Amino acid sequence: MPSISRRSILAGASGSVITAALATPAIAQGVPLKIGLMLPFSGTFAALGEAIASAFDLHLKELDGKMGGRPVELVRVDDESNPAKAPSLVNRLLGRDKVDALVGTVHSGVVMALVQAAREQQLPLIIPNAGNVAATRELCAPSVFRSSFSNWQPAYGMGKALAAKGVKKAAWVTWDYAAGKESGDGFGDGLRSGGAELTKVLTLPFPETNFQPILAQLPGLGVEAVGAFFAGGGAIQFVKDYAAAGLREKLPLCGSGFLTEGVLKPQGAAAEGLQTALHYGDGIDNPKNIAFRAAFKSFSTHDADVYAVQGYDAAQMLAVGLAATKGDASAVKDFAAAIRAATIDSPRGAFTVSASHNPIQTIWLREARNGENRVVGPAVEALADPGTGCTMT
Repeated sequence: MPSISRRSILAGASGSVITAALATPAIAQGVPLKIGLMLPFSGTFAALGEAIASAFDLHLKELDGKMGGRPVELVRVDDESNPAKAPSLVNRLLGRDKVDALVGTVHSGVVMALVQAAREQQLPLIIPNAGNVAATRELCAPSVFRSSFSNWQPAYGMGKALAAKGVKKAAWVTWDYAAGKESGDGFGDGLRSGGAELTKVLTLPFPETNFQPILAQLPGLGVEAVGAFFAGGGAIQFVKDYAAAGLREKLPLCGSGFLTEGVLKPQGAAAEGLQTALHYGDGIDNPKNIAFRAAFKSFSTHDADVYAVQGYDAAQMLAVGLAATKGDASAVKDFAAAIRAATIDSPRGAFTVSASHNPIQTIWLREARNGENRVVGPAVEALADPGTGCTMT
């Protein structure tokens, strides 16, 4: 099988790269359905990949190991969150392993190889995390679905919630890369929806964590609040530095949920009271979430988080599509129609998908309290990504 070139991926998969046809396996009850699970199982995002995979496994166990009437064989691949390795790993899944469907991944740069393959081969792909907007905008495809979010959605919810509190002017701080920009676009749109304004965007190179020059500028911007997108170690450092600079009382800090997701413990007192917006949080009181959290804890010994929810729902969506085709993953038209018509009973709250195959979901306003991102209430309900540039037929 010809390899997937990085150039074609970065160009937006505009041309056909994989040219060899994949043989359709015999569809029979006893023939295993092979699903390629491409996630980071080592490195910085290993915990995220494991949470997604464990929750996927949990739902598969609930289905007695079958989807569409066929026993499922999972082929796990560690993508190491390395975009340079993604094309060869996808080729291995399609060529050597001959998978019928794909699930992946966390890193937005890595997911583009999966999106390209799914588009060219008309192969089902469920994205359980990567939020880059292109996957369900200009690169949308009948066989590509997302069980997570677009980068635009959580930040839009935060901007809208901020405007509802009466804030009129706000600034945005982030790394200078796609996720930061896309989140900033959502934050600005959310502010404008409530009559407020994003007046300044401050960035620094990824993954730099010397925030002092930016923090020094904030008091003179004439804004009433600051929104931010950082994650992981950068989020820990930024929240601590923000508090240490004495800015919390002068300029309330808020952001996309990843500013505090999974990092509240090391952020400590600096994060207490900080509000963020995300499609999941602690304390969502619905029967599905209560049951899921108990089942996931028993199954994996870990507490459920947003990544586990996204992995569980990726399995739910794939199972819905394959049930409609009786396990035939090549019947993409019927597979897609079934998911588009479905309501997914998610721990986050039930959701459907938009015309561009991104979840239409509640974005929850959360507040950091005693080491938890406690849900305060909905920041915005039934929020769909705009799907700009999607021309699916």
